[in-house]
Amino acid sequence: MLRIEYIYWLCGAILAICAMLDLRARRWAYAAFWGILAACFLGGDAVLSATSAGNALPAQLVGLGVIALAVIAGSARLHRGVEAEVDAPERHKTVARLGNHLFLPALVIPIGTLVLVLLQSYLRFDGIALFDSHQATLIALGVACICAALVALALTGSTPASALKETGRLLNALSWAALLPMLLATLGAVFAATGVGEAVAHIVAAVIPTDSRLACLLAYAFGMVAFTVIMGNAFAAFPVMTAGIGLPLLIMQHHANPAALGALGMLSGYCGTLLTPMAANFNVVPAALLELRDPNGVIRAQWPTACVLFVVNFLLMYFFLFQ
Repeated sequence: MLRIEYIYWLCGAILAICAMLDLRARRWAYAAFWGILAACFLGGDAVLSATSAGNALPAQLVGLGVIALAVIAGSARLHRGVEAEVDAPERHKTVARLGNHLFLPALVIPIGTLVLVLLQSYLRFDGIALFDSHQATLIALGVACICAALVALALTGSTPASALKETGRLLNALSWAALLPMLLATLGAVFAATGVGEAVAHIVAAVIPTDSRLACLLAYAFGMVAFTVIMGNAFAAFPVMTAGIGLPLLIMQHHANPAALGALGMLSGYCGTLLTPMAANFNVVPAALLELRDPNGVIRAQWPTACVLFVVNFLLMYFFLFQ
């Protein structure tokens, strides 16, 4: 059975290779950054096992590693080097040759994930499921990413070594911003565990008429956008707003469909992602990579789409959540 740990180990191995490539190139800060992160991915199971056995030291070491990552990121040593562009002419030739076919590997990821999730009940060998049902979606995403990498290698005629080199180049270009989605999602879990959701519930109950379905839905939808703008990631906003408004008011009190609320609520949060520089890996880093004169140029281009998408999404929530 394929478990999520295998995907984590693969990520850790790739990060370790990228760290070694940076070490060979004497990019010490990058090597340390990706090396520490690789250790966290590769040693996660050992940390959980030791913590559950009552030994807090491994968990404390991981905490020190996270602090070290923050120190390295704040040292301003993770900057985009000139070496990232030495093979630019060759890449331009490949782009001109392949054209729109370059989008095929990117399309394999969402399509492959969807197909694998829908077919998971049929993916069995000797009566044993190939995917762990508890993490089927994430495992499907990991497998789809592997398939996309294989398609990209076949399409471009590149070697696995070239793929690892390009992975390192892209990680170095993104720098610390590559970790933002994971860290901000963790922040949302921390907020939920420390009672922020309950505090939001008390504030909302004091401000809006909770017996009004429309008022609760407005508070939830706008809250998802606002928290996403503040924290930069809808995954961080989702547990807070769902614990504070979605579960007690919309689901328990007004009997909203939980699955539809979760899906459309996340989409409301994504509207906030289009509007905030806190989503640096989406809105700030691309502006830097594209060398835009306006650092907020990506956001300025996206805000009309975000507004229209939010209105349409809210109407979908209003008409379909309570059926």
